[in-house]
Amino acid sequence: MAKYDYDLITIGAGSGGVRASRLSSKYGARVAVIEESRYGGTCVMRGCVPKKLLVMGSHFAQHFEDAVGFGWTVQGATHDWGAMIAAKNKELDRLEGVYQRMLRDAGTTLIDGRGVLADAHTVEVNGKRVTADKILVAVGGWPVIPEFPGHEHVISSNEALDLPQRPKRVVIVGGGYIAVEFAGIFNALGSDVTIIIRSGHLLRGFDHDVSATLAEELEKNGIKIRRDCLLRSIEKHNDGYSVMFDMGEEVVADCVMYATGRAPNTKNLGLTELGVTLNKKGAVQVDEWNRSSVENIFAIGDVTDRVNLTPVAINEGRVFAESFFNKNPMTLDYTNIASAVFSQPTVSVVGMTEEEARKNHKVRVFISRFRLMKHTLSGRNERTMMKLVVDKATDKVLGVHMVGDDAPEIIQGFAVALKCGATKAQFDATVGIHPTAAEEFVTMRDPVPEKVEV
Repeated sequence: MAKYDYDLITIGAGSGGVRASRLSSKYGARVAVIEESRYGGTCVMRGCVPKKLLVMGSHFAQHFEDAVGFGWTVQGATHDWGAMIAAKNKELDRLEGVYQRMLRDAGTTLIDGRGVLADAHTVEVNGKRVTADKILVAVGGWPVIPEFPGHEHVISSNEALDLPQRPKRVVIVGGGYIAVEFAGIFNALGSDVTIIIRSGHLLRGFDHDVSATLAEELEKNGIKIRRDCLLRSIEKHNDGYSVMFDMGEEVVADCVMYATGRAPNTKNLGLTELGVTLNKKGAVQVDEWNRSSVENIFAIGDVTDRVNLTPVAINEGRVFAESFFNKNPMTLDYTNIASAVFSQPTVSVVGMTEEEARKNHKVRVFISRFRLMKHTLSGRNERTMMKLVVDKATDKVLGVHMVGDDAPEIIQGFAVALKCGATKAQFDATVGIHPTAAEEFVTMRDPVPEKVEV
């Protein structure tokens, strides 16, 4: 008779948890997945997927404007926010059904409810207890809204995806990828948008040229960026919300969105009571095998606060299943993971920033700024920026950065090149595809002149 009800219980049916559970079931394990909200998790239900659908919907505003330069007459185009949200929700319902079906088809047991650890092998859900040899925590993260006067009037990205109507005046607090993505959505559809950041730069952690280029393009599009600014309080008035800043300035908005970060969703799960070590942010600390400080409890995805990207969580789920249920031990290589920001224009990067590279390497830097062919006729005043960071000693390409149309689609291919250790000479020897923006990455010949220290 089996010692436990299951070989594996996964708490959380997001991208990582679903991949780990499906594969483990495929390899013969008895698996149960516990989910208290929606199958698909942050990415599918509250993040990447619905956000990109709204981004794509908002792009049509520019497409209609640009079409005039190519001889098209576009009359009477209007946008129905409610219709877009309804279409988005229909797609999310479909995707949730797909995720549930994939799990069921793999032989995984689905348990709806909140799972809380009772002991190292037991999870309590819906007043009942289920046991497993191994427990995988894959509960993701949740938006953080700090306490301040009027914080109850603020929404997060969760609520922004389901607003019943588009607000005319939006204040977004934060300068990370969520902030700039929603700023682009609201701005393109006609809202007056103000971004509030504590520092002087957007996209902290990205290459400085990427940050500066994106800020310039957002401001060209009419988005206001208030730098070195702190929000002090919010008051509700008849005409909207009064937003007061630390310098005494005031802005009136119909919607105030906080996008200042997310925290691991580990509260009240019973982890600390069992001795599972969490870091200062509340993330589960794990080793290279995704194992926590308790031998049979594992964690993957955003709840570990390592590289908080959906494909990373999916791959962490894959290596977990391979290692523990397929007798194929493996770990994940976290170097040169590409990422994208679906701002308007888009950003995509892989490898080191110039600032990171200069800490340990002498580098050559190549930058190209140009106007896309499309905009020679559309008349749009938008510039694309591409950048290569190259190690002087080895000629190895350390970083590839882009701001401009289709950046994520272009950088995906160059991510393979960096994974293979490509050199600048190999980039130069590659014949470009003409006419494309992507060919610029293999035709940059002259490095940026070195700054002379005075």
